[in-house]
Amino acid sequence: MAPAVFDELRPPLTRAEALVEADRCLECGGPHAPAPCVVACPAEVDVPAFVAQIADGDPGAAARTIFSENVLGGTCARVCPVEVLCQRDCVLLHDGRRPIDIGALQRYATEWAYAHDVPLREPPTPNGRRAAVVGAGPAGLAAAGELAARGYAVTVFDEREEVGGLVRYAIAPYRQSNEPLPDEAKLLEELGVEFVLGTRIDAARLSVLEDEFDAIVLAVGMGADADVAYEGDDLEGVWESLPFIEQLKVGEAPPVGRRVAVIGGGNTAVDVAVEAKRLGADVSLLLYRRTEHEMPAYEHEVELARREGVEIRFLVSPVALVGRGRVEGVRCAQMRLGEPDASGRRSPEPVPGSEFVIPVDTVVKAIGQRPREEFLDLIESADHDGRTSNPRIFAAGDAINGGASVVQAVGEAKRAVAALDGGRR
Repeated sequence: MAPAVFDELRPPLTRAEALVEADRCLECGGPHAPAPCVVACPAEVDVPAFVAQIADGDPGAAARTIFSENVLGGTCARVCPVEVLCQRDCVLLHDGRRPIDIGALQRYATEWAYAHDVPLREPPTPNGRRAAVVGAGPAGLAAAGELAARGYAVTVFDEREEVGGLVRYAIAPYRQSNEPLPDEAKLLEELGVEFVLGTRIDAARLSVLEDEFDAIVLAVGMGADADVAYEGDDLEGVWESLPFIEQLKVGEAPPVGRRVAVIGGGNTAVDVAVEAKRLGADVSLLLYRRTEHEMPAYEHEVELARREGVEIRFLVSPVALVGRGRVEGVRCAQMRLGEPDASGRRSPEPVPGSEFVIPVDTVVKAIGQRPREEFLDLIESADHDGRTSNPRIFAAGDAINGGASVVQAVGEAKRAVAALDGGRR
């Protein structure tokens, strides 16, 4: 029986499992040479320390260690690509052993702490300054936590009615549904952060905020799906990836029929294809115009898709969507790789006379996201530490990196706040 839409990819560890797993850690690293897993963590969490605290039977202390560096420690425990970050650099791999399951241990500690109301950060001493954060996604929440910890009175603005940004609305539910976002928002409120939700900030409102606050962090994320149009886009059963995932996240799963085609080769395309299979599709196809070698999705995500029953077709590019009222097929061209393009990847080009039609009931386009147009000049001016052309405005997260992981957004938010606060830790 196939997993359901909300069946978790990584179920939580039991106490016994967590103790056994934590006890495997070699606790490498030290004050002069940090452990490789710490170096690989964009949020700079002291992994050996919190794992050792779990092994000692103190998950509350482990959670405090995690949250001292990452106020989204619970979310990151669920959605971090640990396979290409901390776990990839675990020293146990050098001995041919499997790495410590750092993500699962972090989830165990953070969930234990929330369940037992463990105080996770000390209340800050006010510094008399006010800061606004625009965006309540990962970068915005992380920036709010770091600002509050430094004594700022922080107000977070977001156009949505719930916090979380892409985590709440754009990460597939088999990775994370809603928890632990409410707990993370509560932690921030306990630090004094105020949330103003359902409020869109445009350029005019930003100017007003400049008069009301000492500093501003822009954490607005990316915009809508990339505007890639095909003939037949208006047929029923054709979706963009973000609205498709949002429907799942709010509990209104769309009917997908027996055959689903997902266009794209990134991690979001993988998520959509996996969820389509879990929604009951007999066939879930991932159509990608280059080869597996060029796919932007992580290698472990591609293998996940295969394990979940997704069929991946390479060197295939949609030309048009066909049907009468509702989509019935994807007309594709067979592709071949030509010379490298500006990205360094070989450019796909159609093979003459190779067009064919794949019968489908649903099509989801997952080809990336557009940058947000608002504040574009400010965002494009941001440097490595988030400083923009306006000395009182800083930027962090997907808006400046083009779309990355949640933990990368946390790391960038921490850098931006450090720069905003004069480089102080």
